[in-house]
Amino acid sequence: MIGRPMPCSTAEIGALFLFEKLTAEQLGRLCSEGRVELFDPGPVFAEGEPATCFYVMIEGTLVMSRRVGGDDVEVTRTSQPGVYAGAMQAYLNEGAPQKYKSSMRVTEPTRFFVLPGDMFAAVMQEWFPMAVHLLEGLFFGSQTTQRAIGQRERLLALGSLSAGLTHELNNPAAAAVRATSSLRDRVAHMRQKLGIIASGPYHRDALKSLVDIQERTAERVAKAQALSPLEASDREDEVSDWLDDHGIQGGWQIAPTFVQGGLDIDWLEQVAAAVDEEILQAAIGWLNYTVETELLMSEIEDSTTRISHLVDAAKQYSQLDRAPYQVADVHELLDSTLLMLSGKMGSRVKVVKDYDRSLPRIPAYPAELNQVWTNLIDNAVSAINSAGGEGTLTVRTALVHDRLLVEFRDTGPGVPAEIKGRIFDPFFTTKPVGEGTGLGLDISWRIVVNKHHGDLKVESVPGDTRFQVLLPLTAADPETAPDPAGASDPAQEPS
Repeated sequence: MIGRPMPCSTAEIGALFLFEKLTAEQLGRLCSEGRVELFDPGPVFAEGEPATCFYVMIEGTLVMSRRVGGDDVEVTRTSQPGVYAGAMQAYLNEGAPQKYKSSMRVTEPTRFFVLPGDMFAAVMQEWFPMAVHLLEGLFFGSQTTQRAIGQRERLLALGSLSAGLTHELNNPAAAAVRATSSLRDRVAHMRQKLGIIASGPYHRDALKSLVDIQERTAERVAKAQALSPLEASDREDEVSDWLDDHGIQGGWQIAPTFVQGGLDIDWLEQVAAAVDEEILQAAIGWLNYTVETELLMSEIEDSTTRISHLVDAAKQYSQLDRAPYQVADVHELLDSTLLMLSGKMGSRVKVVKDYDRSLPRIPAYPAELNQVWTNLIDNAVSAINSAGGEGTLTVRTALVHDRLLVEFRDTGPGVPAEIKGRIFDPFFTTKPVGEGTGLGLDISWRIVVNKHHGDLKVESVPGDTRFQVLLPLTAADPETAPDPAGASDPAQEPS
């Protein structure tokens, strides 16, 4: 929007706090290079447009806003003469054209002193060369520091996840190795038992019946249901007594295996009825190795399946071989992150999943959302640990109006009221020195708000802290989407 030109008075602009220390010659140059414009109520410039001018308000009222999702969120409203906005960083030698990082409108006829961005940069570099160098150093130094510490934050998270993943992988891998070794021993014994049976005076029909029983036993083991400790103990006593009554040696050793495999007295009666009495001992021994072999193979299958799930979770978490931006299921992302962090949480943190599975998939950057989940879960676990190490983490999803809610609720001590407004600030942390960078929540806020056009907020009382992530269900218009790395750019007032 272009305002109506007005006369430029050096006395008037010299009274503004930004220019009050300038000489008459400098004020004259500003009036000759810049201009005074009167804007009627309405927009002055919009977020995302090329930042071409630097605005200093002489009189009136301005409102600064940022685009968050599909809404314009007001960040500043002021009538203070001298406040400024627009191309405030034109003097920085960044190389790329700058854009307005917020929108400005006026609510009443308002006069501004308007200076073209290139002229603003020229007078800054000419009149205040030392200040420009200091500001450039501060700006770029802050960016470099934030990138370095942000990278450190990601590396710390990666190290923690790697340690947890290694621990989680080690357990099923070790179980598979043990089961494989035992399986080799059982198969060897089975071959020996098969040789004994084959060399005995057994009729062909008896051997066929025994093989048929073996097949049906394997099927029964595959369908076996887990029993409670008391039920298992009672059934072991019954099976052991049956084996003793039928003259089977070592019945007390065989009984636990049969019970674990789902065999009971009724099944043993069917076995006894199907084979001759003289081969019952050999048949029971043969079936014992069959059950042990099936159980070991099931253990190997469970262990390798667990390993496969962990690898899939790692791929899901890291989003390897996937597009950065895609339509994603937040529940898959949450599950992969929880699995990756399960080693760190341990058994003292109870995890409750309160998912609304009817929620739709949403357009998102899944790898970056996983980073948000990691930061929020890590903070929740740290809070629980600080309160004694035992507590509950509840992860809830729901539809709130037209946005998808992901809530992380912990039973830790809560966020003190005096620091609640600072927890999203860069480098702010309540963790001991060396344990936190203070960028976890800042990075999470940038990912949720700036990149996904959502919202991130906290509600906290002792014993009930809830971090709530609200994400849009549809993609934002890329033309109006905020710069992912951009910081807020409100009108500046004197301190």
